[in-house]
Amino acid sequence: MKFRCERDVLADAVGSAGRAATNRTGTLPVLAGVRMEIIGDTLTVTGTDLELTIRLSVDVGGERDGAAVVPARLVGDIVKALPAGAVQVELGDDEMSISAGRSQFSVRPLSLDDYPSQAEPSAEAVTLPAHAMADALRQVVRAASTDDARAVLTGVLLASDDDGLRMVATDSYRLAVRDLPDSGVLASGQKVLIPGRALNELQRLLGDVEQLQVRLGDREATFEAGGTRLSTRLIEGEFPNYRNLLPSSYPNLLTFSKAAMIEAIRRVKILAQDSTPVRLALGGDTVRLTAITQDVGNAVEEIDASYDGAEMTVAFNPDYLVAGIDAIDADEVTLATMDPMKPAVLRGVGRDDYLYLLMPVRVP
Repeated sequence: MKFRCERDVLADAVGSAGRAATNRTGTLPVLAGVRMEIIGDTLTVTGTDLELTIRLSVDVGGERDGAAVVPARLVGDIVKALPAGAVQVELGDDEMSISAGRSQFSVRPLSLDDYPSQAEPSAEAVTLPAHAMADALRQVVRAASTDDARAVLTGVLLASDDDGLRMVATDSYRLAVRDLPDSGVLASGQKVLIPGRALNELQRLLGDVEQLQVRLGDREATFEAGGTRLSTRLIEGEFPNYRNLLPSSYPNLLTFSKAAMIEAIRRVKILAQDSTPVRLALGGDTVRLTAITQDVGNAVEEIDASYDGAEMTVAFNPDYLVAGIDAIDADEVTLATMDPMKPAVLRGVGRDDYLYLLMPVRVP
């Protein structure tokens, strides 16, 4: 194989596909590589860890067709370090040369025969607006767990809901729910559990594209955007019954400015060390935020707000609280509570398509 390609294009392709490669011990060594294949003037770069696969196709100046598997991280670092401009890549008998300007590198390829073959998806494709899916992923994926001990909580539930799509994620401390009406990706009553890691990677691919093709099979989900395809195995298991966590009504309602609250939390959080919660004193026309860390100090700040309900103090993990407020697409946010020990719900004023439920922290 032999081709020429702009440095930044090649670096992006290797870097994107390389995020699906793995360096975990106990896996096939070839999975630490990316597969590069030239056919005509098209370079296809693939990375996989057998759970997640990312494949990109980019236009290059092809001179000789061929394929090779090379170490993902090493080749990515080499290409990024080259001077700007055209990069020439050529596969010899036992090494791949990568050169640009006066810089030249050679890398020994991995076994091409050992690299897993990639099957074409068989499920029917559904096309969605990419910006709507990107927005929903931004709001929901943040609530998924990263602890593999409970695999079902590392996934995002996609379920059919009233001729639309509902996306749900929880790590047992918080819950995010987003509705996408008129998004008929699933059949009535169908639901799938997609790894949050895969959807995090999907968010990266949706920035500059207008449409997203989705194929949901029995065991695999495939997403195509632009010249990139992302495939992932579905998670097996039963997602928790999150509906039981959503009370039908809340007697206490706080309304505040999204920007003002985020800034206030970030300031008082400086004193919220060692998982210290931030306390919100509710009552009157302000809300007072307090963080107290023993033997270190404390921070207090008030912001304007409106409140309808009984006076109380509720406390939350400040990182989880900021994450929920930041996810809301509205200038004004409501926090609805029952009492200091029951889950609270964040929503945007005038926005019913998204909610973020947050468990409080018990404080003296």
